[in-house]
Amino acid sequence: MSKLIITQNIDTHYKTLIQDLIPDWEIVIGRDSTIWLEHLQDADVILGWKNEILEQCLQQESKLQWVQSWSAGVNSMPLQELEDRNILLTSANGVHAYPISETIFALMLGLTRKIHTYVKNQQEKKWHHSDLKLEIHEKTVGVIGVGAIGRETAKIAKAFGMNVLGVRNSGKSEDFVDEMYSSSQLHEVLPKCDYVVVTLPLTKDTHHLFGAKEFREMKDTSFFINIGRGEIVKEEELIEALRSGEIAGAGLDVFTKEPLQADSPLWNMENVIITPHTSGSTENYTKRVIEDIFIPNLKHYINGKKLPLNLVDYKKGY
Repeated sequence: MSKLIITQNIDTHYKTLIQDLIPDWEIVIGRDSTIWLEHLQDADVILGWKNEILEQCLQQESKLQWVQSWSAGVNSMPLQELEDRNILLTSANGVHAYPISETIFALMLGLTRKIHTYVKNQQEKKWHHSDLKLEIHEKTVGVIGVGAIGRETAKIAKAFGMNVLGVRNSGKSEDFVDEMYSSSQLHEVLPKCDYVVVTLPLTKDTHHLFGAKEFREMKDTSFFINIGRGEIVKEEELIEALRSGEIAGAGLDVFTKEPLQADSPLWNMENVIITPHTSGSTENYTKRVIEDIFIPNLKHYINGKKLPLNLVDYKKGY
């Protein structure tokens, strides 16, 4: 009998949807590892990676054929070991497009209209203009990494009449992006932007992609938004760029070390808004992972067909 392990707590509704597709399979469900640890070596498919899985599922006796990640990012997973075992890996890329694009604009608008400053003023019962003057309409935003999140961000930007510049590996055009550039053209894009939005995955190519040189190339009136991964940025050099006024401010959801350390200067900077790696949080997360990604892929898997959604290219790292 084939076996599926789901390392999350899910509603009966979702279990029924899956069981109807694979009625002869055993399905083991639960966030508590004691529920599924003894089943790991017999699992054909695992939905949701946990660190405890690694040792048993990479042994010779393991039956594991496919892992569906519960997260969009897979940089923390043992990619080389999975590739060596010819185990298919699919990500949850696309699940976050709505919530993260909403957070991106919350940060952009918050910085532009000084909402974070006014919240602090409210706490102090302080009535102060705080030199509010900027608008977001008709400005230029550079979306660095035009995937599902980048596309939705570009779409929203057009509602504000913004000029949208995109950067992606292929340089292929995309709806709502006025000008698309390849990754090698990043430095042509940065000086043109009023907002630089990083939506990239963490790979060997994107590690420390943004540092002092990149911040110097940005306008001193521009805002930097990072919802990708903290390690894409040289954090100390970002802090210096914020201190020196090389850039106007930053909205940050991700950091080199998480939780962000209490002694980080970022906490006390007036031109920074911090969110605790929650930009992807949404009431619809489970629904999108299971209904939009896992079930369509499962239908192909049980019929011996190539998985159509979010199959990770181990060479690229995403």
